[in-house]
Amino acid sequence: MEARSVADIPRGEQWQYEPKWDGFRCLLRRDGNKVDLRSKSGEDLSRYFPELVVAAQEVKAKGFVLDGEIVVPHGRTFSFDNLLQRIHPAVSRVKRLALETPALFLVFDLLACPSAKQLSGRPLSERRPKLETFARSQLKSNSSFRLSPATPSYLLAKKWLARSGGGFDGVIAKRLDLPYQAGNRDGMQKIKKFRSADCVVGGFRYATNKIDGRKVVGSLLLGLYDHDGLLHHVGFTSAIKQQDKPALTDRLEPLIAKPGFTGNAPGGPSRWSTERSAQWCPLRPKLVIEVCYDHFSGDRFRHGTSILRWRPDKAPKQCTLDQLKQKAADPMKLLKA
Repeated sequence: MEARSVADIPRGEQWQYEPKWDGFRCLLRRDGNKVDLRSKSGEDLSRYFPELVVAAQEVKAKGFVLDGEIVVPHGRTFSFDNLLQRIHPAVSRVKRLALETPALFLVFDLLACPSAKQLSGRPLSERRPKLETFARSQLKSNSSFRLSPATPSYLLAKKWLARSGGGFDGVIAKRLDLPYQAGNRDGMQKIKKFRSADCVVGGFRYATNKIDGRKVVGSLLLGLYDHDGLLHHVGFTSAIKQQDKPALTDRLEPLIAKPGFTGNAPGGPSRWSTERSAQWCPLRPKLVIEVCYDHFSGDRFRHGTSILRWRPDKAPKQCTLDQLKQKAADPMKLLKA
């Protein structure tokens, strides 16, 4: 179930509001003693969070499916940096971090349980009460699980949005009257203090200045897929810390391969084109990055974007243009007395 980014919190009796947590989205499935943690991109997260596997096996119910968010507590907040550190290939490091920075699973939906094998086809107005009952009877004494709050109150949702930070970065609005909307954005909207988008890094340009005599990355070229599966160049980000450029260059150069962008490509002819703007290195579409932007029009970000975080938990094909669709603004309303 995906979310569409919108500028304002929707109002109406058909909406339920929840905090938007800053973690890894995850479907947790238990079938007997087998536990599966699956990211939005379909990646298996079980090996990276063994403590959550054990916690799920300790639940009395033998079969259930939960939709939630994996977070790592850090003091009174959640740390996304610590969460990223958990995705590590070394088994010994995974075990050590599971003890040093144990994760929490924040539950916000129930798709199956012993008393209802197929809840996903039922509206959220029925799934949420069943989730709360399940949490009281099955998860209350388990310190690795927390029930994510939900409210029908628009005013409370506004307060959540105003207080966002330190582990949650906005508000999620969900349609109470719809079943679980797997694979589309029709039943869920996300509202942040800023606008963000998950983009594919489809290429990069080298910086004009070298570091210790070597060429380093200067900007990342961002892409989004359309409904035909074409990757379009939509903008760039050059907000890369100087000290990070050598390591990032090492990460990018092995991925250099044509074509990079299969739709609209950078460096096309325009009156703003320069020799340098036409020079870029295409990359295999492997890396996903979340960027913050102020305006999107004409199929591209109007200005340079700022980097929020890398998203190893998302598949490149999930980075589509439809995440940027928003209701058309009415600027004339600003001019009325």
